[in-house]
Amino acid sequence: MPKTERGRRTLRALLNAAAEEFGEKGFHDAAISQITARAGVATGSFYVYFDSKEAIFQALVRDLSGQVKDFVGPSIAAAPNQLAAETAGQLAYLNFVRQHKEIYRIIDESEFVDPAAYREHYTNSAARIAARLEAAAQRGEISPGNSEVRAWAIMGMNVFLGLRFGVWGDEPPESVVQETGRLLAHGLTPPAATDTPA
Repeated sequence: MPKTERGRRTLRALLNAAAEEFGEKGFHDAAISQITARAGVATGSFYVYFDSKEAIFQALVRDLSGQVKDFVGPSIAAAPNQLAAETAGQLAYLNFVRQHKEIYRIIDESEFVDPAAYREHYTNSAARIAARLEAAAQRGEISPGNSEVRAWAIMGMNVFLGLRFGVWGDEPPESVVQETGRLLAHGLTPPAATDTPA
């Protein structure tokens, strides 16, 4: 991280420009010259921060992961309980994706460009979810269970909800998370049959 405010602004501009360039063209067709042009900085300035296209791509994957965490985190923290927190987190994530649709192309490409960053993106996200679930189970807000398995299941749900309803669709996200909230709270078990009078 640069020590000066000017340096931090330049780095931010480069990462934002890289998100646009990689998001539009993909890794292989993206060019450093176009990233610097989008950022409004000299090509030489690029090499103050990164030594290659691979380096800025790797930094971008980690930056996008951090942006998701920072965007979703306050909604989760403000929720009154864990079930509400997961629904609030999904809603925030859908809203983030709608503003940053390029994230899917970039993260998907990272599996092949930088497998370590790709794996880190998902394992760190799953670890945060698992920690939340474990703490909630200890508070009695959710049933006990394997927090890691549950975390990966919830994350998988979030990823594909984001693809379908964030990147591909424009349905109201509130209606989407209302349905997923019921799924998280009650699973697929049908309502219990009511007793009928004899």
